[in-house]
Amino acid sequence: MSNQKRTTLALAAALASSIVVAGAPAAHAEVVDVNYQCVTPIGPKGAVSPIDIKGVRSGDGYKLTMSFQKGVSSSPVELGKGAMNPSAVIELGGAEQGKVQVTGPANSEAIPANTPIKISDLSGTYTPKKSGKVTFTAGVLTIKALGTTTTCTPKNSPGPSLELDVQGAGGSSGGGSVDGGSTGGASTGGSTGGASGGGELPRTGPLDSAAALGTLGGTVLLTGAAGVLWLTRRGQRSAG
Repeated sequence: MSNQKRTTLALAAALASSIVVAGAPAAHAEVVDVNYQCVTPIGPKGAVSPIDIKGVRSGDGYKLTMSFQKGVSSSPVELGKGAMNPSAVIELGGAEQGKVQVTGPANSEAIPANTPIKISDLSGTYTPKKSGKVTFTAGVLTIKALGTTTTCTPKNSPGPSLELDVQGAGGSSGGGSVDGGSTGGASTGGSTGGASGGGELPRTGPLDSAAALGTLGGTVLLTGAAGVLWLTRRGQRSAG
């Protein structure tokens, strides 16, 4: 077989290898509809809100941001600026079991009576203890306002909003850490998810994953090309 044919076959094999490796993304995210049923001081209320959870690498862990696209409860009286404080729990599944507490700032504007309460972005820190794929699912939401507490529980068994392939620092020891986010560290409108923290992981949809996968595929392809050049030069030396 000629050197030219060997080179062509090797390049084709390297390209195929890059495609196979690139087919396994490290993260998956999607917006999930959560049916929250709330126990309030004036009786039961409820609403469905799309929930988005983002993960940004930060040191040995991840900064999680939970975003509500719709309000899930209301108040019979106006809530003045700073009167409402939200928090929630993100349930861990897969390689790790546990909960991550996320909190957010008080309302920055007054909320009129009998209107949906817009929940600001909630944030917290997750530090993996195990390695593998971990899922993140919306859990119980708590709203404190004017000395009262409203508890909202997902009733439709929602699926995960985020899945990450993590590397735990503690090997096989279990239990994800539960750290509350600073009430001043989250912002409305989903901007917290874009905070710098060492490189943001893929969000909703394939576009954010594409760049990372393309880089991985390119690395494998370059490695294959280096092997091809070595084989070609070796063949030329043998022929000489």
